[in-house]
Formats: sequence, structure tokens, C-alpha cells
Amino acid sequence: MSKKGRVLVAMSGGVDSSVAAVLLKEQGYEVVGITMKTWDYRESGGNTGKVIGCCTLESMNDARDVGMKYDFTHFIIDIREEFGDWVIDRFTEEYMAGRTPNPCVLCNTHIKWAALMRRADALDCEYIATGHYARVRRDDELNRFVLMRGLDTNKDQSYALWGVSQEHFARTIFPLGELEKPEIRRLAREFGLDRVADKPDSYEICFVPDDDYRRFLRDRVTDIDEKVGPGNFQFRDGTVIGQHEGYPFYTIGQRHGLGLALGYPAYVTKIDPETNTITIGHRDELLQNSLVARDFNPIKYPDLTEERPIVGKIRYKDAGAPGIAWQDEENSLHVAFSEPRKAITPGQAVVLYEGDDVLGGAWIDSVIDSVMQSVVESERQATALELSVTTTSGVSSE
Repeated sequence: MSKKGRVLVAMSGGVDSSVAAVLLKEQGYEVVGITMKTWDYRESGGNTGKVIGCCTLESMNDARDVGMKYDFTHFIIDIREEFGDWVIDRFTEEYMAGRTPNPCVLCNTHIKWAALMRRADALDCEYIATGHYARVRRDDELNRFVLMRGLDTNKDQSYALWGVSQEHFARTIFPLGELEKPEIRRLAREFGLDRVADKPDSYEICFVPDDDYRRFLRDRVTDIDEKVGPGNFQFRDGTVIGQHEGYPFYTIGQRHGLGLALGYPAYVTKIDPETNTITIGHRDELLQNSLVARDFNPIKYPDLTEERPIVGKIRYKDAGAPGIAWQDEENSLHVAFSEPRKAITPGQAVVLYEGDDVLGGAWIDSVIDSVMQSVVESERQATALELSVTTTSGVSSE
């Protein structure tokens, strides 16, 4: 048994997880590699000969070869049933509810970490490790494990990890957190991992290999066209301007593929699954200041019951923007940005940062309409002015 301990490493067969495993081996850990088969092309459909990703036979063999080369045990486990229940089913349900899902967060929280921890316990592994570009540290003063951005800001994956629990962070190692991508590829070649050193990164949803979620929904949801059917495109005031194919096939902020000729760039600004209507507007109608989110997972602090200044990211590639955040008595998370944000989308995650530290994250549930917000603010200012006038006039405000 290694003095450093035994670590179970999630290995997809890509360059990142392969280098992560070898780094830990070189650092003196006893490494056990594990590759999780989460889905297959026969069930996913849409396979156009594009065979990249974590669940191909080639990728599994690449992960196994790293274990053979560096003399550590490697397992392949089948978790297609778990993955289908938690990730694919919820992905489908979110689109059918008029939201735009983020399957990577669900996968990390409920599949990768939960599945890894169960196998780690069964294999007497003290730790788990992945090839994510993120960091985690123990803060003794706060008595918390704190998730941090990866040093490589272009590859940082902390946004997708906000759902991981304190219990799981306590046993998690991110070997790549302090490294940048070019260094990873250099190390791969130095370690003799030529098969994976130049493997391209994959950005598609893993179980939608053709990157066509509309085709996936049609394959997945029986009689979806009959259940949903065409509906109306409309302006904010309710004026009907055309027909769409069905609300699940559109996302907030979408501009292309609408089939509308309005003489100016038009965007999807709202999706209403109850009426099967999609609201279309100018780009500035996508700008909103505030949101409400559910299922908040606090990371750095145990809660956010008091307002805190934050930088909030509303999607993976978002640079983030300043604002304030707080939890209400019903445990909903409220985020108010200093400046309007474009296309805040229900179903996506909002992740809060304090410097490089992740405060926590939650699922965006609703967006506060900027027009309504302006009305409320105007009424608030008018009320304050009225009270000021009556008070200075010597009239009781009671």
C-alpha cells in the first residue's frame, strides 16, 4: 500500500484523464483506473460515423493501455442504466418543460461522483480523481472544502462541478488544476502516451454524437410532433408573426433557424410550454438583470442568507459579471446583476464566484422581466417621493 494512499481515477481514454492518472502514479499514489460506460450509439441514434468520445471501444482501449503501460489496475463498469435515469431522462424532460438543460452538471453530481464514490469504497480507495481543470482546497477557518477555478482559465471546468457535495470534495483530487492544456499535451508525450497526446477535445453532448438535439428528442419522445405540434411565434404584445415546429425545438437567445423574415435580426426571448408559444424580439429584449434559481448547493460558505457581492456565470463559456446574491426563506437563490445580462436561460446553471473560489451554484428557474423590473423600480421611487413630500409637509404618513 502506498504511503500517499489509494486513488480511483476516472479515465475516459482522453489526454486529460490519462495524464491525471500517470501524474498521480508518479507522485506515489496507488492508482486504480476506472472507465464508465454511460451510453451507446445504438440507443442514442444519429451516429453518422462520428466515433469520438468517452464510450467508444477505442477510448476504453486507450485508457486500458495507459494502465498496462504504468502497471496499475484498470476496470470498465457499465452504468448505462444509472446514466439514462439521471441524465438522459432529465435532459429530455427539461426540453419538454420548455427549459434548456445542462447535462454535464447532472452527470458530474449524480453519476461521476456518486458512482465513483461507491466503487472507491468497494475497492478500498481513499480518494477519487478526475481530469477536470479545477482545484479544491481545505479551508480550516471556514471548516469547508472550497472548489476553485482551474489555473487555465480557457479550460476551467469549475462551472460544471457546483453540484458536488462537501463529503465528496473531501475525497477528491484534481491533478490538472494547476496546469494548462499545452503542458498536459507535452506531459502526455513525455510519458509516452502517444495514442492520446494529440486527441482533440470533444465539446458535443456525449450522448448526442451528431450534435442535433432536435433529432434526439424526436427519437426519444414517442409521437413528439403529435404531442406538441406547431405553435405561434409572437411579439411581446401577443401579435402573431408566424408558426414554429414546437416549443421543445428552440432555446432562449436563438437567432438562426427561425424561418422568419422580419427585416432585422430577431431572437427567441421567451418560451411558454403551456401555450406552445415562442416570443420573438430584438436583441435588447434578451437583456435581463435578475434571476431566481432552485436547488442551491453552497460550497464556500454554509449558506447565503445574507446578501453577498458575487461574480455570476450564467453558462459555461460566460466570462461572469458582478452582482449580489442571497437566499430567501424558502431557500431559493436570488441573483441581481449590476448590468443586464444577455439570454439568462431557465434550465441552465448560475454559478457564483468570489475571486477564484466557487460560492455555490443552482438551476436557473425564472428570470425577472426587465420591463416589469423597471415598472416596479419606478413605482418604488414614486412611493418614496410621495412619502418624502407628505412628511416634509407636516402630514403624518401613518
